[in-house]
Amino acid sequence: MLEMIPEVLSESWLEAIIYGAINLGYILLIVLPLVISVAYLTYAERKVIGFMQLRKGPNVVGPFGLLQPIADAVKLMHKEIIIPTRANPLLFLMAPVITFTLSLIAWSVIPFGEGVVLADINVGILFLFAISSLEVYGVIIAGWSSNSKYPFLGAMRSAAQMVSYEVSMGLIIVSVLMCVGSLNLTDIVMAQKGMWYAIPMFPMMIMFFISTLAETNRAPFDLPEAEAELVSGYNVEYSSMPFALFFLGEYANMILMSAMTTILFLGGWLPPADYAIFTWIPGFVWFALKIAFVLFCFLWVRASLPRYRYDQLMRLGWKVFLPFSLAWVVLTASFLVFTNNLPS
Repeated sequence: MLEMIPEVLSESWLEAIIYGAINLGYILLIVLPLVISVAYLTYAERKVIGFMQLRKGPNVVGPFGLLQPIADAVKLMHKEIIIPTRANPLLFLMAPVITFTLSLIAWSVIPFGEGVVLADINVGILFLFAISSLEVYGVIIAGWSSNSKYPFLGAMRSAAQMVSYEVSMGLIIVSVLMCVGSLNLTDIVMAQKGMWYAIPMFPMMIMFFISTLAETNRAPFDLPEAEAELVSGYNVEYSSMPFALFFLGEYANMILMSAMTTILFLGGWLPPADYAIFTWIPGFVWFALKIAFVLFCFLWVRASLPRYRYDQLMRLGWKVFLPFSLAWVVLTASFLVFTNNLPS
């Protein structure tokens, strides 16, 4: 019996190594395309806003300026990391790592197709909501650890802003979950086979999209980074790769929020209709196209709208979105009970 123990242990270790290598491969399949997408989202943003403002955008580095993101990355990697004298060095360097890491962790439960998901957990939507709520800690730690007035003010703005809009976002998600009867992201997509929730819940989709703008600190709600009064907000003391990690985290969150909007309201990987011309296109392609459309709306809003004042931002969150989303939850529940369509 004792002679068999080393053999059993070696087999279990071998299985664990193989299992770990397979999981690492799956993670890289998600992370590498995401990082490349983040890099070229910055290129797309500059091009789209350039066209909207009758400019050319990046057009020098490489054909059509396609190598501009790589040039920017190389430039940032070669810059010196400067830590302010009175800053807390550990927290100062941890903050961008937290922001970027959390923006990647959330993708572990995002389904790219039926059964194509790293972790198909039953509480996927709660996991996403928890991770998106934790991201404010990176911003707060960055503002506090810099030991400077402007970063701290930007961090406090960001905290108040995220809290204000997460309440209404939670109620919007509740109204969707009442129609589905499940917290699983795959179930939410499959429940939209007959009709995308964007049609019956169009006001909620618009409110969710606006809330994601505030959640990701994007224009016109980019008050934590307001150049006019806060120089650059919570990341004003950052340079080189720590700044790049904040930058990557922000754009990764944009893609994540676009994926959430796609899953909740635009049918995820489902085609627009069950016609042969649509069904031969793979599901992950539809998923990517829908995310690209929502991202285009992010860029369109930035190019079109001026920045809100802070009191306008708070008023919109607490006095408009919160009552309206709460009323929609009550109306949705009443309608489902009245028509006897509550999911079992």
